[in-house]
Amino acid sequence: MNTNVIQIHKNECIHCQVDSSLSFRPLVEYLKGRLKTEKSVKSEFYRFLLQKIEKDDVLLGNISAEDLSQYKDTLELIFTILTPLMDNEDDLFWALSTPIPDQIFFSTNAFYKFFKDHDPKNKVTKDNEPVEKKQLKFIYNIILGRFYNFTSVLKNEIIYAHINQETKLTQYYNIQTDTKFVEIMHKGDLPELNFEALSKHFQEETELEYLVENLPLSDFHFEGFSIISITDVTLQHSIEGIRGALVDHNYQTEAYSHVIHALKTLSGNSKLEFGLMPFLTVNNKLVFDNREFSQSMLINSAKASNLEEEVFYALVDKYKENPRSIFVSAIKEEQIEKDPFLRVLKAAGVSSYSILPVYYNKELAGVLEVYSKEEVAVDDKLLSRLRPAMPLIGQLFQYSIEEFNARMDEILMDKFTALQPSVQWKFNEAVWHFLQQNNGYHKLKEIETITFKHLYPLFGAIDIRNSTTERNRALKNDMEVQLNALIDTLKFISKNVSLELIDKLIFNCKDWIKRIGDFASSNEESQLNEFLEVEVYPFLSIIKANHPKTADIIDQYFEVVVPDTGAAFENRRQLEVSMQLINTEVSQYLEKSQSKLQASYPCYFAKFRTDGVEYDIYIGQDIAPEKPFDLLYLKNIRLWQLTSMVDIARLSKSLIAEMPCALETTQLIFIHSNAIDISFRNDERRFDVEGAYNIRYEVVKKRIDKVLIKGTTERLTQPHKIAMVYFNPEEAKEYIEYIKYMQVQGYLNDDLEQLELDELQGVSGLKALRVGVKYTENKVVSKTDAAKKLKPKEIKSIEKEIAKVLQH
Repeated sequence: MNTNVIQIHKNECIHCQVDSSLSFRPLVEYLKGRLKTEKSVKSEFYRFLLQKIEKDDVLLGNISAEDLSQYKDTLELIFTILTPLMDNEDDLFWALSTPIPDQIFFSTNAFYKFFKDHDPKNKVTKDNEPVEKKQLKFIYNIILGRFYNFTSVLKNEIIYAHINQETKLTQYYNIQTDTKFVEIMHKGDLPELNFEALSKHFQEETELEYLVENLPLSDFHFEGFSIISITDVTLQHSIEGIRGALVDHNYQTEAYSHVIHALKTLSGNSKLEFGLMPFLTVNNKLVFDNREFSQSMLINSAKASNLEEEVFYALVDKYKENPRSIFVSAIKEEQIEKDPFLRVLKAAGVSSYSILPVYYNKELAGVLEVYSKEEVAVDDKLLSRLRPAMPLIGQLFQYSIEEFNARMDEILMDKFTALQPSVQWKFNEAVWHFLQQNNGYHKLKEIETITFKHLYPLFGAIDIRNSTTERNRALKNDMEVQLNALIDTLKFISKNVSLELIDKLIFNCKDWIKRIGDFASSNEESQLNEFLEVEVYPFLSIIKANHPKTADIIDQYFEVVVPDTGAAFENRRQLEVSMQLINTEVSQYLEKSQSKLQASYPCYFAKFRTDGVEYDIYIGQDIAPEKPFDLLYLKNIRLWQLTSMVDIARLSKSLIAEMPCALETTQLIFIHSNAIDISFRNDERRFDVEGAYNIRYEVVKKRIDKVLIKGTTERLTQPHKIAMVYFNPEEAKEYIEYIKYMQVQGYLNDDLEQLELDELQGVSGLKALRVGVKYTENKVVSKTDAAKKLKPKEIKSIEKEIAKVLQH
């Protein structure tokens, strides 16, 4: 043990900010309290230590850190009582300090050496706050907890990074301060605090200014001593680094580099390198020529050695049929004869090479490579350090596979989907101009931009109501089914196998059910999968192998978690089927309607799948230069848009009986009277609006789906209603005429609302019409009934408007 005084903050007078005294009186009071209840032999040790401290009166008062060196025997007894008996002080990072940690006066040899060997500049912090400010937060955190029972989210800990000089790898340590033996006295009456205001200051990070003003430190006195302990958290920090790479959603670039760096830190061996090889497939055949999704030593070595792709693929396909861990501590000729792929690795300078299969949902997702230019054996210690990372790597591989497949589909659709006939003529002209120009002396590198000017836009959105809420509900219900099935399995096992670990796993399962009781998310799903993959499934595999009586019940559980058929995915499957049913039927309806619209006048019709279906329609003279355009065609397509929304609402409602999970849709139209220009983005392979004013149209239509009615918390879009958003009152007049006509025809209810909407970011002055859909079989209403509902002037106006539409 060491009694040398260590000054923690050399250039800051942290202890000057608060009145404090170093004393062992709080420990004495604690021991006296324990002696009243302690009946074991420990009481004799407590009594002996109490007498020894009280014998030296100076320990009960204000003593300096420097003077404590003469009481080393007493300090060693205190160390014995405050640390576990089995801890070795040469390995334990432990110390005693002044009440406000500023001076360390007693420490283990390991702690003293740690502090002397480590540069404080390596301390990892999330911000650049001065030490003084951090210490103030620490002090107020204790005061608020002691006097006001206010628990801050801040913890009394510091993460400290250090580069190991032997391995050259970064190690991470958690420095924690225990203030159990620090008593705080307040002079005078304790002031009241406005905790609502305090919480607001915490959110704005101005809590110190508020506390210094309302709770001055000069009114407090700290007495006692603090306990400082340091724990190596390199493993946990490395796992968090891998998890952070997953959350970053940047799978194909930086994520792999971050994961490999975290694996090196996790291994603790600077001689080891790691490679990541997800199994990507095209037409069910493995492909590896993709740098964005893979950092594999084997692939790079195969390319460098000009290994024929067929040979390489054959080797990997053979491995995929029988995935297993392969450990080669030294690549030699006899080993190469057994596994020929090792030859390309040896040519690349690799001396040892190992492969670990990586799974996601029990499906092989890829392999983790462990290799070195020196002969290194992969032992059980290394495997145990890597094991917690394997489920996370499996998730990374799965994300990469999904991202790769999505990109394949996106490019396939963009590059090979046929252009709509209404605009293809202009692309043909552009290609012809491009060919003409490139036949001459000056070669063109870029094709001309395809632009259509002065088009009238129409936007519609059919959204599935509360889709996010429904997804979370399905996920939560499935999680509960899975956990309850697991609890039943574990209870059966406990009747046949005597292991205390079973009770702990059952407790963890019940705790998970409580955690997901109110809400479930993809993040919780990820954490639950990690718990299952790391703790539960290896346990079940061992129990099944060693206790045949449990095999049937364990197999039954794994049947529950099969995604395609298991009960633990039933709710999500039902939701997906329901959403697909709606989207498919709505898409087919719009596809059939589009052909009728094109027959009236050519237009550009673009459909997008979201949680529901959205579409853009552009119509104007520039789409069909040889066919005269008239606003009559615009009115016709606007009337179609309104009637189609009624049909879609009725269609969606009729599908509810066929859905395993009942879902409703909302219908939204954005009315925009002014013509805009659109151009085809060659780099993005899609049409986009031109000009700052036109961009505003795009901004508005992307934000209105969640707009609220002004002064309320009610969403504009509601099931069984059609919402029409607009700016210009003249736009509303035209649609009101259509609505009246459709009410007479039995399409819409007589409940038209004219609403003002809340401001959106960068958008104000929005208004809306909203009307209910009439779900009746008889759409036609007699002229007599119509006359009762409408005034003569209204009938005349409608007939005039419809006559214009029907002239075509």
